[in-house]
Amino acid sequence: MKRGSCLCGRVHYETEAEFGPATACHCSQCRKITGSYSIAAPVPTASVIVIGDPRWFVSSPGTRRGFCPDCGSYLFWEEGDGLIWVSLGTVDGPTGTRVENHIFCAYKGDYQDQTDAVPHYREGWSSEEIE
Repeated sequence: MKRGSCLCGRVHYETEAEFGPATACHCSQCRKITGSYSIAAPVPTASVIVIGDPRWFVSSPGTRRGFCPDCGSYLFWEEGDGLIWVSLGTVDGPTGTRVENHIFCAYKGDYQDQTDAVPHYREGWSSEEIE
């Protein structure tokens, strides 16, 4: 069982599913909502039990982000495909997954170097890989 919560504890969640491979996203929306970039991993939406009421923000058509309405912790990203991406920094304890790739690297902050050995994509997963 994996569990996690926001900073203040108002919203917490649990899932028996194993997290899929994690993705680091550097798009402008993830940068704005996290203050840097997002690292999240998918699980089936139906496998997640959420206790408390996150606020959902529709950040682009068909996509929404869940966060705590009290402390503002960014918890979830969802696009209606049956998966919910969990912000790995909110997980209590080990996640059991690793970052598999970076996406939207064309938009990364100039304060950051990307030196890990996983693929870095200019845009999404199907775009050109950059060095």
